[in-house]
Amino acid sequence: MRHVLLPLALLALCACTPRSNDKPAASADAATPAADAAAASSHAFNDAIDTGDFAEHVQQLSSDAFGGRGPGTPGEEKSIEYIKAQFARIGLQPGNGSDWFQTVPMVETTADEASASLVATVGGTTQALKFGTDMVIGTRTGQPQVSIKDSPLVFVGYGVDAPEQQWNDYAGIDVKGKTVVMLVNDPGFHAGDAKLFDGKRMTYYGRWTYKFEEAARKGAAAALIIHDTEGASYGWDVVKNSWSGPQYDLPAKDDPAPRVPAQGWITGEAATALFKAAGQDLGKLRAAANKRGFKPVPLDATASLDLKSTSVEKSSRNVIGLLPGSEAPDEAIVYMAHWDHLGTHEGEQSAESGGDNIYNGAVDNATGVAAILELAEAFRKTKTPPKRSILFLAVTLEESGLLGSKYYVAHPVVPLDKTVAVVNLDALSPVGKAHDITVVGKGSSQLEDVLKTVLDAQHRVAKGETNTAAGYYFRSDHFNFAKAGVPALYIDSGTDLLDGGQAAGDAAGKDYTDNRYHKPGDQFDAATWKLDGIVQDVETAYSVGETLANDGQWPNWNAGNPFKAARDKMRPAATK
Repeated sequence: MRHVLLPLALLALCACTPRSNDKPAASADAATPAADAAAASSHAFNDAIDTGDFAEHVQQLSSDAFGGRGPGTPGEEKSIEYIKAQFARIGLQPGNGSDWFQTVPMVETTADEASASLVATVGGTTQALKFGTDMVIGTRTGQPQVSIKDSPLVFVGYGVDAPEQQWNDYAGIDVKGKTVVMLVNDPGFHAGDAKLFDGKRMTYYGRWTYKFEEAARKGAAAALIIHDTEGASYGWDVVKNSWSGPQYDLPAKDDPAPRVPAQGWITGEAATALFKAAGQDLGKLRAAANKRGFKPVPLDATASLDLKSTSVEKSSRNVIGLLPGSEAPDEAIVYMAHWDHLGTHEGEQSAESGGDNIYNGAVDNATGVAAILELAEAFRKTKTPPKRSILFLAVTLEESGLLGSKYYVAHPVVPLDKTVAVVNLDALSPVGKAHDITVVGKGSSQLEDVLKTVLDAQHRVAKGETNTAAGYYFRSDHFNFAKAGVPALYIDSGTDLLDGGQAAGDAAGKDYTDNRYHKPGDQFDAATWKLDGIVQDVETAYSVGETLANDGQWPNWNAGNPFKAARDKMRPAATK
């Protein structure tokens, strides 16, 4: 039976939530053709978390009919209506007052790739860089044209200014109006030095988002990151696919972070040739950048750019379903997954998927959405309702820089100081059961104590991510909650498989990254997918949330964690 009324405490809570940027609330029962189509299914869903139910959700969300779930496309409408219809079928209530949706304003910018011109000039000789082959570039400013003429090129190491690390790659130089070129990841990674930053574990300074923001703060005209597969943890094809076609940002009024006029990536091969022409050895400069005290190196070269783009103000939507708590409805545990993927790339064909240009995103992240739907079903159908509320949050624009979750954190439907914890589910691996479960950013919070109790009962263990250099902790939506102080648990499938052990798990992960991640080949395959492991992981996530929903605890970040101060400030009474 579907609930219609919210408890009074929760009604008051939702009524005071800022919604100035939301669309006018639609009736929770309003029918649309998309909703009718999403609800129409011959599949009989079970109350418990189930492989058949999970597969049904993934098949629907990653089908060609959904067009790769691109924000602002017909695929968005089908995706969000499917999620809404499932929330309603399960018996949840609309999570944003009387609305299932939270409108996220966005700016869609599409570069004219065919005419994009980036030319380096060295000693009167020009080196033209081709979009997609040698570089990718775009703008987040919303400007229809960005023109840069003879901007001096400067190599700024890793592009990091970190006073607490006593590290400044911009020391002694003014880069206003210049084009900065930098390395991906952190100094400690390529140097193999555990004393530099976090060694092989990427810090936020290693993320491309930080590097572009820092370049903007320094006044650069343009910023280019030199790609290397090991440092980025993915190949050039991932960069090219992710930066081709429409790109999305929050409007400047909703995201005041600094923006460089033009930003992009350059291949390692193109960078090596450019540096050589300018009389520099990129390998030697990389080695120098790995050492404390590095100073930026002006190159005897300039860059000129002509970039035309079309920008349109649009909106996308988060989907929010609520299961009110029986005793403390104003306090909530959040289960979250992003529904968006890369859409359809018109004019592009991929041999690996039979000429298909739809980026279906089955693993990334139809699996996460299927997981929160299964969790919602299990919590709603349990005989004893949870004491605290459970919020099921399907966010948009993760692939564009975690924008949907960033907007939610700025406009929460449950105040952050009343949000007990967040459990994030992103790209679960259909490779079978494992002896372990992966905790991305392991050692961060007391949520792992709750997780350990659950895993002990399953005779399993928690392990940190194997590829710490990839910076996964900063690449999924929980990170916005973490920055705001809310304890967040990002769990992923284990890698020590019952069938084949660690070697098999590592091989499966590499196979996915190399052949399907951010590619049209990320499709559901009933013949090869093993869902029993995912189901066990979702059951684990359920048990963690069930504990938090009923025992009244307020988990915090572990001592020394950079996000603990924000949590202590918002909940001083809970600070011990």
